[in-house]
Parts: sequence; C-alpha cells; structure tokens
Amino acid sequence: MSAPRMRISRVPSKPVRRSDDGTLTIDLWLTRDGDFESDLALRLTAAEAEVLHAQLCYVLDDTTASVIAPMPKVPDCRKPVGGSQGVHWP
Repeated sequence: MSAPRMRISRVPSKPVRRSDDGTLTIDLWLTRDGDFESDLALRLTAAEAEVLHAQLCYVLDDTTASVIAPMPKVPDCRKPVGGSQGVHWP
C-alpha cells in the first residue's frame, strides 16, 4: 500500500489577512488522495512574510513577471537588477 497523496492549496475565495497582533494568515485546504481533508491556517509573522515575499520574488523569473504585468508596473523586487541572476535562497 502506498502512502496517501497529500496536497495543500490556498482557499481561492479568501484573501490573506492581517491580525491585530501583526501576524498574517493564509487560509489553506488539505486534500488526501484528492478528497478534502481539512481547512488549515498558515500564520506568519511580518518578518516571516517578508522573507517569503523576497524568496518568491527571486524564484519567479523576469519572463514570468512580464506575463503578470507590463514591466514598468511590476513591483521593484521583480524588476531585473544587475548581478542578481543566479541568486538562490536556502
């Protein structure tokens, strides 16, 4: 018997929320073998969210950025910077 196939995905209808204490909450769904299992809430401190944001900016390439929005309108973190190619986060 193989291990169950687990998947976590965002709840598409729920935006990221900021609590009074500054933590951010991302609502998630957990499925097992394609069947709904549970709702989850990922809670991040502001510092953890900033690190995640920076990591996502680096992992998404410039080609992807231009598909999302015209280059002049993408956030600064997504604009090409000299010497930034090949930066990887642990």
